[in-house]
Amino acid sequence: MSSISSINRKTAPRTAFVLAGGGSLGAVEVGMLQALLDWGETPAFLVGASAGAINAAYFAADPTPAGASKLEQLWCGLKRRDVLPFNLRSVFGLLRRRDYLVDSHGLRRLLERHLPYRRLEQAPLPIHIVASDMLSGHEVLLSSGAVIDAVLASTAIPGVFPPVRIDTRLLVDGGVANNTPISSAIKLGATRIIVLPTGFACALDHPPTGAIARAMHALSLLVSRQLVQDAEQLADGPVELRIVPSLCPLDTSPYDYSAAGRLIGAAKLCTQRWLDEGGLDGAGVPMPLREHRH
Repeated sequence: MSSISSINRKTAPRTAFVLAGGGSLGAVEVGMLQALLDWGETPAFLVGASAGAINAAYFAADPTPAGASKLEQLWCGLKRRDVLPFNLRSVFGLLRRRDYLVDSHGLRRLLERHLPYRRLEQAPLPIHIVASDMLSGHEVLLSSGAVIDAVLASTAIPGVFPPVRIDTRLLVDGGVANNTPISSAIKLGATRIIVLPTGFACALDHPPTGAIARAMHALSLLVSRQLVQDAEQLADGPVELRIVPSLCPLDTSPYDYSAAGRLIGAAKLCTQRWLDEGGLDGAGVPMPLREHRH
């Protein structure tokens, strides 16, 4: 009996949840998490980039259904000004030739208020954050050190937020190098990867208004296309790759933080349906992530 148990332990997959970026569309990852947990999925570790880094950091503190519910409450109470406080101070900063639009103080305060641990290595569930070296564009994987600095670096959209200095490097948004860091999870030893994508607003009637809104929409399109390319390249690889379908049609801008509750509920139902239909048994890229319009 003990030898059989030993074999099972050796062959059991090492599952990683990979959480992609996407601004306010990061809310959909909460619904996906809830459905996956209800199904009995438990990751060995988390990898997050950009908005996915925020979700990963919070969920790693309490990787249970209760923790996912707390994350939902946080998203439902979130206002755009909590993350992107563009105001007169921002305008004055531009007039003084500051090289970014928005201070990250609001997001830092939010993280300080809600994260119960201070260093990545202290998280109850192992977590790895992806950022990008501002000079080289190379991916930087953060697995230890100050969690708040790591998340701020991973979410620092160039030109929107200031870069974050960690050690000797200036770091910016993980999306510059790898916004859906599947390759990072493989390097960390995952043999089974479940990707939680935010998707993109495929059903907008017109382009978002404003520089930040348009930049975030463009970034969400880039994330989805990169994910499709990565998944196709890894289709015949040794790692079991599963991608949760994103919401479609979706008419919410990644700059709109008012729809979090609706997005979470819809994503949970969509993911439950996908699981019931055997989604975890089949590989492939879900149609909503491929280029399309409505």
